[in-house]
Amino acid sequence: MNSKNAIMSAVATVDIPFQDCDPMQVVWHGNYARYLEEARRELLRQIDYDYMQMQASGYVWPIVDMRVKYINSAVFSQVIRIEAYLKEYESRLKIDYVIFDQATGKKLTKAYTVQVAVDIESKEMQFESPSTLTDKVETWLKRS
Repeated sequence: MNSKNAIMSAVATVDIPFQDCDPMQVVWHGNYARYLEEARRELLRQIDYDYMQMQASGYVWPIVDMRVKYINSAVFSQVIRIEAYLKEYESRLKIDYVIFDQATGKKLTKAYTVQVAVDIESKEMQFESPSTLTDKVETWLKRS
């Protein structure tokens, strides 16, 4: 899980709030999904296809697979940098992530998510990504 073979990337930062931590000031494991979401949103904004645009295009994109590997703990008031790398988009959205301590560059977490398009009306999963996504990625690639 890294930038190798990434189609595009984005970065988000989060200042770990108190409410995300357990009594020992370590981030509770379930909060990492929210941190990944911050970077994923930045990635989707780059291609002008955020969640409201997805819905307007007639699709939702639920996560169907997610893996998180915890390497080092994030803690209260730490600023983390979440890097997101788009790896696949033609039949699904596969995004790899790496979370680092912003100050030291120490790697904290590696993860990936897989999302698939589901037609809002029929509720049917799509086996190919709709052209509303693929066209936006390809337009972004031509500009870059």
